[in-house]
Amino acid sequence: MKRSTVARAGWVPIALAVAVLAWITLGRVYAKVGHAGAALDDAYIHFQYARALAEGHPFRFQAGEPPTSGATSLSWPALLAPFWLIGFRGEAILWPAWALSFAALGGLAWEAWALTRRLAGETAAIGAAAMVIAFPAFAWFAASGMEVVPFAWLLARSARRASEWAESTGGEERTGARANELVALAWCTTFTRPEGAIVCVAITLVLARFPREASWRSRAFALAAIAPVLAQPLVLLALTGSAKSTTALVKLLPGNPYYVGAALREKVATNLHDVLSGAYSLEFFPTGGLSVAFAGLVAIGIQGWRSKRVVRATFLLCLAIAIFIPCAYLTCLWNRLRYLWPFATFWLVGLACLARVLGDALATFQSRARVATPIACGIVVGALVGHLDGTLEDVAQSASGIDRQQSTLGRWVKTALPETARVGVNDTGAIAYFGEHTTFDVVGLTTRSEGRYWVAGVGSRLEHYERLLASNPGALPTHFVVYPEWFAIDALLGRPLTEATVTDASILGGRTMRAYVAEYAGLGSGEAPWTALDGIVDVVDVADLESEAAHGYQLLGARGGEEVAGTGFAPGGRPILDGGRTGRVQERFVAHLHAGAAARGVVRLESQTPTRVVVRASGKDVGMFEIDPGGWVEAQFPIPAAQAASETPIDLVIVEGGALSIFHYWFGAP
Repeated sequence: MKRSTVARAGWVPIALAVAVLAWITLGRVYAKVGHAGAALDDAYIHFQYARALAEGHPFRFQAGEPPTSGATSLSWPALLAPFWLIGFRGEAILWPAWALSFAALGGLAWEAWALTRRLAGETAAIGAAAMVIAFPAFAWFAASGMEVVPFAWLLARSARRASEWAESTGGEERTGARANELVALAWCTTFTRPEGAIVCVAITLVLARFPREASWRSRAFALAAIAPVLAQPLVLLALTGSAKSTTALVKLLPGNPYYVGAALREKVATNLHDVLSGAYSLEFFPTGGLSVAFAGLVAIGIQGWRSKRVVRATFLLCLAIAIFIPCAYLTCLWNRLRYLWPFATFWLVGLACLARVLGDALATFQSRARVATPIACGIVVGALVGHLDGTLEDVAQSASGIDRQQSTLGRWVKTALPETARVGVNDTGAIAYFGEHTTFDVVGLTTRSEGRYWVAGVGSRLEHYERLLASNPGALPTHFVVYPEWFAIDALLGRPLTEATVTDASILGGRTMRAYVAEYAGLGSGEAPWTALDGIVDVVDVADLESEAAHGYQLLGARGGEEVAGTGFAPGGRPILDGGRTGRVQERFVAHLHAGAAARGVVRLESQTPTRVVVRASGKDVGMFEIDPGGWVEAQFPIPAAQAASETPIDLVIVEGGALSIFHYWFGAP
């Protein structure tokens, strides 16, 4: 039978299996939700950007707002925008998203078959295709409304086409059309997810190492495949004013001020351990399957050597190991590990290769033992299918939870709040999509100015809101629809208006999401000391990123979560709201004083244990104070004229006791 005939015949069982899976999966969603619904709130972020593109204001989450790049994929909203334009609006936008995702799942199974066939033969290839269709995570994310499965298909097709190019001696595999397809795959993969850059590098190396012709022009063509790596940040810069996406700013560990050096390595190692432990993937993958999965990678290498397809095996191994790239994300364990699963195809191919190695090994003792290959593939497929029912129940329950919480509150926003309302959110997808009001994303994915403050912590957000109130109050939300425990500044949450409580959907960020009127009366209350201080010449507002930058404030090993939006009272009973940093065992910054003029420093701080602190100015000990445990206090220390300068290095060092929470410094007359 000709190869083309085999290919056409192979599509039939794949298409039927995927159609049945889609019917069952979406039927579960409909049974739970009653209509189309996404299993992830982030899907609605993509839908909102698709609407923005269709309405003619691309990258603007809402018309009139600054452009942002809050979607994890640039191409997925662009792919959905035409459907929104022709009438797939509201929940209906999920139908084209589902159709594209399940079609991609069929294509992914085909690519797994084609990748495996030349490595391990037809039986193992059929097993690989069946594993892809049976893999519960792919079913979950095909129904999620996200770009996960289409991205997985792009990765797999890129690997197959590039390896075929390298394996060929010319002719039909190295045509101009194939070269153009490789370049197109490099572009599409990179613009679908940033991790696709690994494909750009691989395709560039293949085109450069195996050119169509022995000419400089043919080799130079490889540059077209690496171009997306540069083009993506340039596109972002041109369209949003920043070469770094807001998603990368908020979620990547590199660039996060709290994860540098040893702290970065420790966090990545922790993420890696959590991924390898399997604790977060139990609903998708059988317990104890990790060692077998790694054995599959070894089998890829063995089959690559046996079949003389080393390049193909190298491609598969590199893309399999790339599953750990998301360990550099702060959020790699969120959303059912959605950043990892696009690379799972190559591990499934490894399991199929392992089945072939096992069958061949047993056949050396008994020729009939080759039946071990299909049996082993069947065991893996059966184990995966055994997890499907629970996974499909979870995706339906997740879609129901999103619908009953975020989507319900989004519809409430649309009908209950005035058109001029600006809504602060920490899950921005469904509330913005269904609410059709301007939103203020406190996380910073879809509101460009907010990402760095979210990353810094709650104290920095509080101080930032104080600055906005003074300089641009219209930028602040008039209302909040948030998880109160995530927002973490209760003083800004005024009168509650409504809420949505869901207790049976673990995909949500919390049990209760609540709507409030915004309350800003407390902002600015911590700006002045209660200690009498004349002629204030400098102020260091701890956790205020602009103030810290102006004073060279050093984090000195600060970690994420060591910020606080503190509340307390001055001695006279005046309520105070102030942002600060906790866990401080040393402080270092520069105070801007009058050179040669003595000054007095005042610091607002808090301690949980009796603590003694030494103060140094310009490298000299200038004072010491003791703090008793309890609420806020303001301690004083002198700055002698001999140590005062226009830029005076200040150090606070604990010599006895525990860590401090520091909120504010003021410097004035002695």
